[in-house]
Amino acid sequence: MTDANVMPGASQSGPTLNNSPTKLKELQIDLEVRMPNIKVFSGTSHPDLAQGIVDRLGIDVGKVVTKKFSNLETCVEIGESVRGEDVYIVQSGSGEVNDNLMELLIMINACKIASACRVTAVIPCFPYARQDKKDKNMETDKERHIEKWKSIEWKFRSRAPISAKLVANMLSVAGADHIITMDLHASQIQGFFDIPVDNLYAEPAVLKWIKENIVEWRNSIIVSPDAGGAKRVTSIADRLNVEFALIHKERKKANEVASMVLVGDVKDRVAILVDDMADTCGTICHAAEKLMEAGATKVYAILTHGIFSGPAISRINNACFEAVVVTNTIPQDQHMQQCNKVQCIDVSMMFAEAVRRTHNGESVSYLFSNVPY
Repeated sequence: MTDANVMPGASQSGPTLNNSPTKLKELQIDLEVRMPNIKVFSGTSHPDLAQGIVDRLGIDVGKVVTKKFSNLETCVEIGESVRGEDVYIVQSGSGEVNDNLMELLIMINACKIASACRVTAVIPCFPYARQDKKDKNMETDKERHIEKWKSIEWKFRSRAPISAKLVANMLSVAGADHIITMDLHASQIQGFFDIPVDNLYAEPAVLKWIKENIVEWRNSIIVSPDAGGAKRVTSIADRLNVEFALIHKERKKANEVASMVLVGDVKDRVAILVDDMADTCGTICHAAEKLMEAGATKVYAILTHGIFSGPAISRINNACFEAVVVTNTIPQDQHMQQCNKVQCIDVSMMFAEAVRRTHNGESVSYLFSNVPY
């Protein structure tokens, strides 16, 4: 990869650019010459992230008007020509998830029928990612149907939808040619699509934050709050050359944890909880208590997607965390105002570099283990 094809700061070698107005102007002109026929549009879910992406690319956000009719139907008007253009639409699955998803679908379709050459949906937090399979929902029938079902203790029901697959189908039907996302809740969701999916990882940015902000990181232990995240924590632990642990949890129903068992030794160590997302934060707060009881000196939580719905913020405020670190795949300004423990890692440069490499037909695998600073 030559220096001519690297975004500012993306390469660790080569001359360092100064920030004089003349140099910045030359850089912007150079980027425009090297990146013709590209448009980046922002949905209403996360305009700050979209602005960070285009600032990194040295271009402007595309003109688009979104509004709602009195019956709450979504209307989108693309304000400039996209004929023959390589279009990227940035929309995260946060906030009003259903409205934002519908807005994304309409924007994709609007660009496609306006003769865009290719439409890529940049979805930092993929909506409905937790509904990726049919779960076995257990209910006790011993008390309800004691006469009819004397020999049956548990009855298994599985009538849940696989909504992540439905979202994948909708994106494809709307006209998306490519998907860029980050830390899918289940990596098999990539297989729900018949179009290319680039699943970026927050791990390089997480490693950088740990080394720069946790002084005692060499005496730390990486902890997964559930068995499903074991592969994630082992990867981070291996790259830091530290040990890992996991917490086995059992749920009686959604968003409620019944019991937790710690597997690993955290005594006299800094415990770093790592997970892909936190919603109501019941799991990570219980896990933090468990770690402190087991002798951890400090507890940090690092999450890719900080959803923080319902009682999440109040739980974090009352928990024993040194810090709860999240990326800005979801807007975090309001959460950071409500809780001084919440800190944010900016990943706009990772998405910007993914857009640049995709547009230029380059590999994005560099981003799986490096931060393009």
